[in-house]
Amino acid sequence: MAWRFALMIDPAASDDARTDFADTFSEIDPSAPALTVGELSTQRGDGIFESIGVVDGHAQEVQPHLARLAHSAEICELPAPNLEQWREAIIRAQAASGEGEAVIKLILSRGVEHGPTPTAWVTVAPAADFTKPRTEGIAVAVLDRGYSIDLPGRAPWLLLGAKTLSYAVNMAAIREAKRRGADDAVFVSSDGFVLEAPTASLIIRRGDTFVTPAPNGGILHGTTQLSLFDHLAERGFETAYETLPVSALHDADAAWLVSSVRLAAPITAVDERSLPVDAELTASFNQYLLSPRD
Repeated sequence: MAWRFALMIDPAASDDARTDFADTFSEIDPSAPALTVGELSTQRGDGIFESIGVVDGHAQEVQPHLARLAHSAEICELPAPNLEQWREAIIRAQAASGEGEAVIKLILSRGVEHGPTPTAWVTVAPAADFTKPRTEGIAVAVLDRGYSIDLPGRAPWLLLGAKTLSYAVNMAAIREAKRRGADDAVFVSSDGFVLEAPTASLIIRRGDTFVTPAPNGGILHGTTQLSLFDHLAERGFETAYETLPVSALHDADAAWLVSSVRLAAPITAVDERSLPVDAELTASFNQYLLSPRD
């Protein structure tokens, strides 16, 4: 991946009211080493991140991503990020993103062991070409996430619902899905309820109602899903959050995995069982998601 830009951030306190954070930023060579060997993001995955889609130099859904960064920090007991500082960093990053599609990553780590402050940085890289999954769709395999839907409320120390850097399980799930002949995975709870994909949210169509799994069960509340629900409501469709059994996915009139960079990918099959695809509606979703949105 040809990184285009990298910016180290000296994290400001969340109540720092200054209007210019320029002296807290250090632009660095994106191909050069920048982290110490004691960095806990690399040693333990102890940190959080956000991936923001960029289209022709415009960062999409910045406010929802910043809100989720703050939410993840709270869950992980990291110092609250100064959102205006991060917003200014995003502005600098999007200026370096170039034409076409790119991705800005925000990373906030606990830093080094017993260190005085967290480590924070922002990167920009070109996005992969997701034309095929957007237009031809993806097959998914249903995989057990290994916990019941009520576990997050009983075990908050598992950090379910935070977007942490610890993505080894997510990547292992995608590899397992591909071993089963699918393109991606959909997690289900051990008691049989649909959750989310390893790197995307799930939306199911049921008649003229669009449903996503309720944001409990440790589900990461998707910024793209939220935006699409607003778009669908404006078009007169009903939207809902529900606790969905696996049968709701198998019986859906259509379904999509949606995320900030891949956007809307229609699901063509679930565990090798075909699912209807609405190509026209999918194209309208992606047209909307590629349009400038703040």
